[in-house]
Amino acid sequence: MFTNGVFDLLHVGHVRLLETARTEGGALVVGVNGDASVRRLGKRGDRPIVPAVQRARLLAALACVDCVVQFDADTPLELIQRLRPDVLVKGADYARQEIVGADEVEGWGGRVVRVALVPGYSTTELVARLRRGAG
Repeated sequence: MFTNGVFDLLHVGHVRLLETARTEGGALVVGVNGDASVRRLGKRGDRPIVPAVQRARLLAALACVDCVVQFDADTPLELIQRLRPDVLVKGADYARQEIVGADEVEGWGGRVVRVALVPGYSTTELVARLRRGAG
């Protein structure tokens, strides 16, 4: 199984996604956007808040995660093509047609799983609350 993301300021929504992904099969590989990749995604200028090496270390410490791979490309497509996961997992905030690698994974007989989000939990919302001083 494979999922990917920025995972900046790890929160319960991230953990739910990863735990749900882990129930879909064997080993869970998580692709983490490198710092330059995050900046190219159009996040605010001060993102990522947590450097990629530290984000990867936090993810690797979770029992549901078997392997963490950092990628610096704009998308994880090359990594997905190399790993050839049988299951590709993303949050349900992504429509099927927006999920990078979905066509490829389904093309080799795999499947795409969209996981429902935990309402009220996103890094963007968390950062906004912190900026307002509402922790």
